[in-house]
Amino acid sequence: MNRHLISAGDLSKDDALLILDTAEELAAVSERSIKKLPTLRGRTVVNLFFEDSTRTRISFEAAAKRLSADVINFSAKGSSVSKGESLKDTALTLEAMGADAVVIRHGASGAPHRLANWVRGSVVNAGDGTHEHPTQALLDAFSMRRRLGSLEGRKITIVGDVLHSRVARSNVLLLHTLGADVTLVAPPTLLPVSIDTWPCQVSYDLDAVLPKSDVVMMLRVQKERMNAAYFPSEREYSRRYGLDRDRFAKMPDDAIVMHPGPMNRGMEIAAEVADSPRSTIVEQVTNGVTIRMAVLYLLLGGESA
Repeated sequence: MNRHLISAGDLSKDDALLILDTAEELAAVSERSIKKLPTLRGRTVVNLFFEDSTRTRISFEAAAKRLSADVINFSAKGSSVSKGESLKDTALTLEAMGADAVVIRHGASGAPHRLANWVRGSVVNAGDGTHEHPTQALLDAFSMRRRLGSLEGRKITIVGDVLHSRVARSNVLLLHTLGADVTLVAPPTLLPVSIDTWPCQVSYDLDAVLPKSDVVMMLRVQKERMNAAYFPSEREYSRRYGLDRDRFAKMPDDAIVMHPGPMNRGMEIAAEVADSPRSTIVEQVTNGVTIRMAVLYLLLGGESA
């Protein structure tokens, strides 16, 4: 594996399978009454979050602590960043503190890549702008594999606000590497200009794709990133691209429903679909800790489980 995890596209198939297999072994630890391992004792992991996050930040913190690493949580709001300190100066401060790994979430696409040039430790991208979120893609693949087995040849449908979704890009790259066939479904206004360079198919008709899908992943409409009208109304969007009970019934009986969260219940996904036994939404949160343990372990601890 590389020293950093910045893009899902940086992972070879062997790398991705190593992370998933390591996570499978670490999942057994999470089921024990004492969940700690001494693997990263004496190592320091810094969570450097310039954007708000609940699941991802807590998940990385729990993962590092379960591996016995020391954790420093750095929030931009209450730090020198709010006084105008640059990312480079913040990085040099962390370097001086001896950080072995820096987990960074930043509103600017490419920030983790820049950071990797300034620190000696490993850099893990926890979401940068609308670019990527590789550990989310890994936990999604892990959740799919636990439910469906191998992802080779599986048909994965990702629906919604692809334009603003770093999760969609990372999932397309990783799932393609793992041999799955990915179809993106969205209004034309919510697809990136470069979509024809992505290793996936595109459809505008959700109803046509659902009966052939093994997995349907719904994306949140990111209204906070929108400065224009990308669709006529929320009601119209939900009518055409929402996963309600009727659409859910069109899916194969063994197909699963996913959502990276947070959800707009009633808009992109109906509450009864989100809470159904075929939904992996709660599992994805649990699996997030396990996958992030595997990533930190492989970057800082050893090459194999």
